[in-house]
Amino acid sequence: MDLHAVHIGEVTDNGLLRVKHHGTLVAEIPNRALTDEAPLYTRPMSPPEYLADVQTLDLDSLRGPQALRDQNAALLAILGAPTVASKHWVYRQYDHMVRTNTINLPGLGAGVVRVKGTDRALAMSVDGNGRYCYLDPYRGAMLAVAEAARNVACSGATPLGATNCLNFGNPERPAIMWQFAKAVEGIGAACRALGVPSPAATSASTTKPTGRRSIRRRRSASSACSSTRTAWSRANSVMPATRLFCSARAAESSRIRVPQSRVRRRARRAACSGSGRRACAAGTARSARTRTSAAVGARLFGRRDRCHAGECCFGTGGIGAEVSIDGVRVASDGRLNVAAALYGESASRVVVSVVPDAVTTVLERAAAANVPARVIGQTGGNRLRMAVAGQIVADASVDEAERVWSSAIEQAYAKRVA
Repeated sequence: MDLHAVHIGEVTDNGLLRVKHHGTLVAEIPNRALTDEAPLYTRPMSPPEYLADVQTLDLDSLRGPQALRDQNAALLAILGAPTVASKHWVYRQYDHMVRTNTINLPGLGAGVVRVKGTDRALAMSVDGNGRYCYLDPYRGAMLAVAEAARNVACSGATPLGATNCLNFGNPERPAIMWQFAKAVEGIGAACRALGVPSPAATSASTTKPTGRRSIRRRRSASSACSSTRTAWSRANSVMPATRLFCSARAAESSRIRVPQSRVRRRARRAACSGSGRRACAAGTARSARTRTSAAVGARLFGRRDRCHAGECCFGTGGIGAEVSIDGVRVASDGRLNVAAALYGESASRVVVSVVPDAVTTVLERAAAANVPARVIGQTGGNRLRMAVAGQIVADASVDEAERVWSSAIEQAYAKRVA
């Protein structure tokens, strides 16, 4: 971007910050006065009054909604929602090939750019779920860190560090200050569990609390990047996935409990990603995609918002899949149970497609890292067929679903411009 990069100084061990102008010392300040001994704000804070209410959801009160009578229609409705649909209409307006260093194209969960003259590349992921942080700032912030880490791990990267962009309201309001403090605590806990250092940066706004950016680096960019992707690369691939238990999300709702933050398990998954990177470089893994919200249903079709389902079926020329997952029981209404299995939000999950001969190897590597994994299906055909507890509940055309997913944002904004 034609930005200047210059040498401005050196790190010392004397605890002093010295500033010189044309060789003349113009400032000398003890560093502790700027850090550990700097003045601290102690603002009043208390949990917001809405919290107890929004964290309570009686699933039986949702009994029999019309939207759940047809899972194909429910799937298309989710894929067409602005928070789930493709963001291609937005990012196509920017030149992502400046300097011709882009390896992973936009829309693939993590951006990857090569470092010319080296065998390295940089992988970056921006992530955050405002609804999670609204419902539980501590867990929501942890989930954002973990999701960004999984995104870059699926691109073959190794952790280097993280930064953040925390967006909150007025910290002079006790409820907002409480949200802010809990989110910072959650970020710290997740970064410590993952072994990823993070500096702090904040800004104020009137939006719901959101925000997280995670940055990674990887070696041998050419081999790792060329062999794995986030969409199915071909038919007849087998799909192992981490354990598929789901928290209930039968409908888009502001009343829900945030999935439990198991940072130690996330750390194990991060360790397991080393095996994943080796599988990518060796050509064993054909695709990898994290999945949290929208769960299996929308995720297998293709989700590119903050939870990065990825274009597993989309962008493949119509390659479908047959998937079978376990059922769950969260309510007395069987349709809610099916919806919870398909669309329930459960964090720390990854769907991977691999060559059939490598299934045993992938499962063994997951077991060695203490990461639960199982086979859930196989790619092929031009439809996505999903079974819950052995019964097919959704059977949709990949082409039709991709049309809905890819055009929703453009249609939404086309109505608002002259």
